[in-house]
Amino acid sequence: MSLFLFLTVVQALVAAALVGVILMQRSEGGGLGIGGSPGGVMGARGAADFLTRSTKWLAVTFVVLSIALAAVAVETTGSDEITSTLDRNVTPAVPADPLASPGADPLAAPAQQPPVGEDPLAGATE
Repeated sequence: MSLFLFLTVVQALVAAALVGVILMQRSEGGGLGIGGSPGGVMGARGAADFLTRSTKWLAVTFVVLSIALAAVAVETTGSDEITSTLDRNVTPAVPADPLASPGADPLAAPAQQPPVGEDPLAGATE
């Protein structure tokens, strides 16, 4: 677990450095850019080359750390056993019949409908 925490902190530092280096680069619109003397190693062209190389290596480091973190996470939490939280001892619910008597067995056959002649509304005419 301590290796995972260490790699996570290093990943955060590399990500922050990568953001900073990208923001310092001169873009077509001007960007933040960094000033410097026109000549020498850290001149405009030297700074651009340095930032480009820094961006490349920080990006490579970021990807490698991402893969390493994924591998460590799988090793830490991985297991061969699949656990299930379902309770398989529950009997299926039977829908209640609103017409059944309170003491009737819900699994019994449904009661027969009364014949048409016994229906008080069957003979009503308008």
